[in-house]
Amino acid sequence: MEINRIFDLLPHYKENYSWKKDAIAGKINGKWLQYSIDDYIENVNNISYGLLSLNIVSGDKIAIISSNRPEWNIIDMGVLQIGAIPVPIYPTISESDYNHILNHAEVKIVFVEGEELLRKIEHILPEIPTIKEIFTFKDRNRFSHLQQLIDKGKDNHNPALLNELKMKIKTNDIATIIYTSGTTGNPKGVMLSHANLISNFLAASVIPPFGSEGKALSYLPLCHVYERILNYMYQYLGISVYYAENFGAISDNIKDVKPDILSTVPRLLEKVYDKIINTGRKQKWLKRQIFFWAVKVGMKYELNNENGWIYSLKLALANKLVFVKWREALGGKFKVIVSGGAALQPRLARIFTAAGMPVLEGYGLTETSPVIAVNTFFENGRKFGTVGQPLKGVSVKIAEDGEVLCKGPNVMLGYYKEPELTREVIDSEGWFHTGDTGIIEPKGQLRLIGRKKAIFKTSNGKYVNPEQIEGKFKESPFIDNMIVIGENQKFASALIVPDFSHLKSWCEIKGHQYTTNEEMVKNPVIRKRIQKEIDHFNKFFGDTEQLKKFDIIDFEWTVQTGELTPTLKLKRNVIYEMYKVRIEEIYK
Repeated sequence: MEINRIFDLLPHYKENYSWKKDAIAGKINGKWLQYSIDDYIENVNNISYGLLSLNIVSGDKIAIISSNRPEWNIIDMGVLQIGAIPVPIYPTISESDYNHILNHAEVKIVFVEGEELLRKIEHILPEIPTIKEIFTFKDRNRFSHLQQLIDKGKDNHNPALLNELKMKIKTNDIATIIYTSGTTGNPKGVMLSHANLISNFLAASVIPPFGSEGKALSYLPLCHVYERILNYMYQYLGISVYYAENFGAISDNIKDVKPDILSTVPRLLEKVYDKIINTGRKQKWLKRQIFFWAVKVGMKYELNNENGWIYSLKLALANKLVFVKWREALGGKFKVIVSGGAALQPRLARIFTAAGMPVLEGYGLTETSPVIAVNTFFENGRKFGTVGQPLKGVSVKIAEDGEVLCKGPNVMLGYYKEPELTREVIDSEGWFHTGDTGIIEPKGQLRLIGRKKAIFKTSNGKYVNPEQIEGKFKESPFIDNMIVIGENQKFASALIVPDFSHLKSWCEIKGHQYTTNEEMVKNPVIRKRIQKEIDHFNKFFGDTEQLKKFDIIDFEWTVQTGELTPTLKLKRNVIYEMYKVRIEEIYK
């Protein structure tokens, strides 16, 4: 059947994959709870009936503040098919951002998961006059809860009214408002239509090299359009979606579910790779030599058998001796890993692909629903270090100043209540200005260079692209995160967050006593070792881009500590302000 509205996915699924018992699944009390398509549709309809009984009408905004779970999908679809507008919100943002979003969107109902999240927003609720009701996922004895809404829906069953409302919803109507996490200022509400989202997941459905027999593990936040669009794509293709319990349980859940596909951000792949390498370092001498020989072979991998037959023999041996164990540790069934949200180090795409777990890097923004380009298995569809070719139907061009521009059915309707901001990013010809710079390779793949706003000029008038430098330096096992600084200064420097687990391991091997992070980052031995890494990676850059000085941070940067966005990008302006004194010390 034709899919013109997001909720058309449900009858499409029933028509094509009714035999599946696990359309979506979540783990409850140690057991996977599976929903067939009939269970899914029944719950969705009851949510719709329940909301209608509360006098929710077309255009009303409904907030979802929750981690990934089947109920997220059920609420999303239940809201969509009565013409109301889901407003998904990150569970990790600040109180002030919650206040701004709930007020700005004029939210009527909030679905909120967990006691901790409830405490976070409970005392600001009186400041949001539009809110009619709060629903918790469990009975918490002070608000209505989800099962009560479902029961209310059962008591107010009205298929005729629901069908009438569904018929009135058009493909170009607003489907959702997603507030961008943003690295500066208040979050902006991105209005995406049904057509925006549908065009994107239909075009992206060429990514998986398998069909309805497959399983996906979902751990990235569904409130982010990247994971949400892939979830719609999974449902379109009949791929079962299993939701990871939490970030810390991903490894166990992978072994449980044995997924065929996983969407991720580079940060997780970096951590997985570092963990594998640390395991290799702890092996006995002969096994360690074989392990790192295999890694060396994998790092030379090229697509389309460009390495030749002698390399193929080496890779086959590396596969048998080492890479098979990597795959077993990661469930043993991965056919593809999709990476997005930030730039991926080409070496990671190379080594995981060599190990039999192909990594396809993609690119996009919330404003583009989100995928603009992605690597695929088609001819010329993949190239390491690029984000692949533009999706079918999406046009990309490079402006004179190097900015990537995008036009297509995926470009947003605009920013909610912000027509001037909308005009700043969508020009009169309909081109969306991404704020990223890039080039188009001879065979059509898009290669990104960095954010326009991140590039700075030294006092000598030389331009520095910090993201390029950061990406290269983070190949070091000693560096977990970093920010390159130096605007209007004579030289580039960096604030460096060490990989503390690797640092501890190194100290143990070298016979240095590890005390506290705070003491160790001041230790001359540690500073000398970090300097050695700086000296090594500086060789990849010209004099202007080389790091002349650095300072070491004594704790990991996270969303909670304020340096990272919910999609784990650096909040550059926030970091500059937070570390203003330390930056001044560097340039004294």
